[in-house]
Amino acid sequence: RLFWGWLNAVFNKVDYERIQAVGPDRAASEWLLRCGALVRYQGYQKWQQDYNGLPTGPLGKYKIEAINATDSCIMYRGFDYLDGLEHVTEIKLQKCIYIQDECLQRLSETKNLQKSLLQLKIISCGNVTDKGIIALHKLTNLEHLYLSDLPGIRQKETTVRILQQALPNLELELDLE
Repeated sequence: RLFWGWLNAVFNKVDYERIQAVGPDRAASEWLLRCGALVRYQGYQKWQQDYNGLPTGPLGKYKIEAINATDSCIMYRGFDYLDGLEHVTEIKLQKCIYIQDECLQRLSETKNLQKSLLQLKIISCGNVTDKGIIALHKLTNLEHLYLSDLPGIRQKETTVRILQQALPNLELELDLE
């Protein structure tokens, strides 16, 4: 178990030189796929899941539009890869054991995501609490937030009220006990 945690930490180490060399979308694609997530590019319907099948072509041609991190090992340590992404409209975090409040806070403080992110789903991430959900208030363009199976959320009514006050146009869908 310790070995996998160490390996996942290695997968999440940010390579800033790589970001410079290949651009933010390619570097983030490599990080996400290495960690078991899927990406979808602008103008494409198909999800990219094979690291070895990453599309080639001119740098900057493939812009990440959507991220599906179901069962992936992404963690806070790798979130610097998100900084340069300008076209991400949807993110799904499901059964991500390393996602915690600090990750959601970091996500909401990412300037480009504040502009582009429209849909966010957080499902079965056991380390997420009210604090992390409230931190999402900085995602001012967020249109739809789906929250499900989050046992760390203890103050559901208060959390919902704070989010709705901060983001009056947000459609909030809850499936919480």
